[in-house]
Amino acid sequence: MSTANGIRTPAALVLEDGRVFRGSAYGARGRSLGEAVFCTGMTGYQETLTDPSYHRQIVVQTAPQIGNTGWNDEDDESSRIWVSGYVVRDPARTPSNWRSKRTLDEELERQGVVGISEVDTRTLTRHLREQGAMRSGVFSGDALGSDEEMLAQVQASPQMKGADLAGEVTTKQAYVVEAQGERKFRVAALDLGIKSNTPRLMAARGIEVHVLPSSSTVDDLLAVEADGVFLSNGPGDPATTAHATELTKSVLQREIPLFGICFGNQILGRALGLGTYKMRYGHRGINIPVIDVATKRVAITAQNHGFALEGEPGQRFETPFGAAQISHYCPNDDTVEGVRAFDVPAFSVQYHPEAAAGPHDAAPLFDEFVSLMEKAK
Repeated sequence: MSTANGIRTPAALVLEDGRVFRGSAYGARGRSLGEAVFCTGMTGYQETLTDPSYHRQIVVQTAPQIGNTGWNDEDDESSRIWVSGYVVRDPARTPSNWRSKRTLDEELERQGVVGISEVDTRTLTRHLREQGAMRSGVFSGDALGSDEEMLAQVQASPQMKGADLAGEVTTKQAYVVEAQGERKFRVAALDLGIKSNTPRLMAARGIEVHVLPSSSTVDDLLAVEADGVFLSNGPGDPATTAHATELTKSVLQREIPLFGICFGNQILGRALGLGTYKMRYGHRGINIPVIDVATKRVAITAQNHGFALEGEPGQRFETPFGAAQISHYCPNDDTVEGVRAFDVPAFSVQYHPEAAAGPHDAAPLFDEFVSLMEKAK
């Protein structure tokens, strides 16, 4: 794990503001650069690590013990680990789960993910809450240098604001996830960083899902002869997604039912004329409350985003496609958590209703998407 032949391998996490946290190497040795963010989920580390939305981020786990259930071959949400680096406090010495195939440490090393353990993650999280998510680096082995040398590398790395990353995580070729049982609908899903469980939940509702690269054109979408369009989650700054935003406008003009989540929520919002901004430290975890403006119901949700739409809870506004409303918000900070159009069939939420990992409170949103397509037919 963090030792070789009983000898501890030193490692360091260096933040952009000069703060240094020392610990032991975990996973691969070397150097990783990315934005330091914290995730409050107490379970689901495998899903977190393989979520493409975490591309170019160094994830700090606030739960003190990580790795207890090892690593299995069933829970990956994509083809690989996407985080740039990983920071934990107490890694499990021996995993205990009937599905476990290997330790988390072994999988991180196998995929070349540089991590650090034995870090005071509570102090680190408080620092990131106060100062905001920031550029950082994990260093171990031959990459471990002086504080000044490591800080210079961190400060020379790219910012998350302005980062266009969806094209780096999207599928290279279109593929189809078949409907379970009778096919009732066909959906074109724009892959901006989609998670595996999302098409599965749609397939369980009789939807044949055509997953398309983020560079797809409106003609590509129309060629699918889809009953609906889905905008997935994904990484990066939504302000860089001019192509996806224009594609969404084309879908709205044709009044094809549309559903977006997370990054897709920001793209729909921008297509409707809303702005976006970078949050101080974002929402990342599986225990974040959201209020539906229409019903006043509260859902506990899974989230992973560092950018958000501008707007106020319940705000109604005019768009080139008719009236719309800020439909959901987070009571913790009034962050926009969803938008809904009234004159075209489109809605979106900022959270992850596919619940991988996370609670299932928001799963009925897929049923709402089905209802939207039924009405359009």
